[in-house]
Amino acid sequence: MNETPQFEHLFVAAGAMKAGTTWLFQVMSQHPDLYFSFEKEIHYFYHAYSGDRVLDDRRRLENAHKKYLRFDPKLAHAPSLRQRVRWAANYLDGPVDDLWFKNLFAFRGRQKYCCEFSNLNALLDEAAWRKVSRSARHLRVLYTMRHPVKRLWSHVKFHLQVTNELEKLDQWSPTEFRNFAKQPFIWKNAEYGAALRAMEGGLAAETRMFLFFEDLHADQRGTLRRIEDFLNVDHFDYPQALLDRRVNEGVSRKMPAFFPDLFAKDIKRIISEVEKTGLAVPDSWHS
Repeated sequence: MNETPQFEHLFVAAGAMKAGTTWLFQVMSQHPDLYFSFEKEIHYFYHAYSGDRVLDDRRRLENAHKKYLRFDPKLAHAPSLRQRVRWAANYLDGPVDDLWFKNLFAFRGRQKYCCEFSNLNALLDEAAWRKVSRSARHLRVLYTMRHPVKRLWSHVKFHLQVTNELEKLDQWSPTEFRNFAKQPFIWKNAEYGAALRAMEGGLAAETRMFLFFEDLHADQRGTLRRIEDFLNVDHFDYPQALLDRRVNEGVSRKMPAFFPDLFAKDIKRIISEVEKTGLAVPDSWHS
């Protein structure tokens, strides 16, 4: 990033995969001070600082085709469609650099914060977070965590669902489940301790907030107010129907009895690493 901040106010979510950021996005996008682009998960910081070019031309063309440039002429609203097409033009522009990222928020009105909720942000290292910290005068980063075993099971189910391989949930042996979950693209999301250390090392204390999925849903309105206070924005009265909505929910399938035992040693270590940062994990994590 350039030394001159690109944003006055930037709100970045870095939740572990399947740990509640999609629900937060759908709820908090109603807040009048928060602006989200047409893409919830832009992945710019991961693209820029991880070495994994997830925003190459081919990937952006595929995303634009699948998500932004399809419409039903019988249902489309012309002004909204025009804005979406103009945004897609910025998304397809290049090179993918700081200016490209900033231009994705070009249609922001009077909202205070530009928002980027990408699960891949949780995989950034300390050096990357230092660079992110220079991107805005007022940066706020939220990291969400969920019961490690429940999150892992949800992530495995979700991936097999989107790849049309759900039959494997009934066919795999314990060893096959373990080998699959231990692949980096799944397992890195489980390493809460590593993510916390990276953010604590790369971000000033006042710019980061750590949140547990269980606390969020035990007191939705109270937790939303805490996030709003963290952002220094007014409290908003979110519709109860929106809070009750279940989003991005995977297929319903009971976790095999053997599944927690496959990762017991890892989960114990991860919980210990979280607690060493001074956070008190929900009681349910120890059950």
